[in-house]
Amino acid sequence: MTLRAFSSCRSFGPARIASVLGAALLLAASGVEAQFKVIGADGKVTYTDREPSQPEGKVSALGAKAAVQAAEPDLPFDLRQVTAKYPVTLYTTNGACEPCAQGRQYLKQRGVPFSERQAASSEDIDALEKISGGREAPTLTVGSQVLRGYAADSWGQYLDAAGYPRDSRLPATYQYRAATPIAERRDAAVARGGAAAPPAPALPQATAPTAPAPSGGIRF
Repeated sequence: MTLRAFSSCRSFGPARIASVLGAALLLAASGVEAQFKVIGADGKVTYTDREPSQPEGKVSALGAKAAVQAAEPDLPFDLRQVTAKYPVTLYTTNGACEPCAQGRQYLKQRGVPFSERQAASSEDIDALEKISGGREAPTLTVGSQVLRGYAADSWGQYLDAAGYPRDSRLPATYQYRAATPIAERRDAAVARGGAAAPPAPALPQATAPTAPAPSGGIRF
């Protein structure tokens, strides 16, 4: 760590700089890679390789942890933990699908960060079947659990078991991303003169989940 790294920290006093340097040198000497930077309520900066359980102050991830959290930078710390362990993905169709709209609205009202993947071609439907074992819309995955069909009670039980809060904790500035295709498009083949993927046939609309509701022994 060079003095140039602190060129933007001229407001730091000698004691603060010594504290930061000391923590960094201690980690380097012990061969431990810092995973988290903690700024306490008193302004003291510490580095640790263990995730603080009840942080008092601001916690920032470093290195590989930061890369994982970069996908959802605006989420509160505890919510980022849940989404990293048990990501939620909603699979829908690009046609008229009332259960899909209901499922999407339920997730947003509860404040669940999720990715939406949409079936717009036969290739997408084949990919959905490989992922979920079915061809119904909507399909929800919570971690490794697959729920085909929309039912608020069943979806809620799985989200509860995964640790998602029942009331939204999303910041006011949070924005859900637009839906993306389930399968990767073969744009290169089309550019070389190949035929574009044919339109997707309509997916059956499932109205109730085909997976059983969790009964205390749920595994993700």
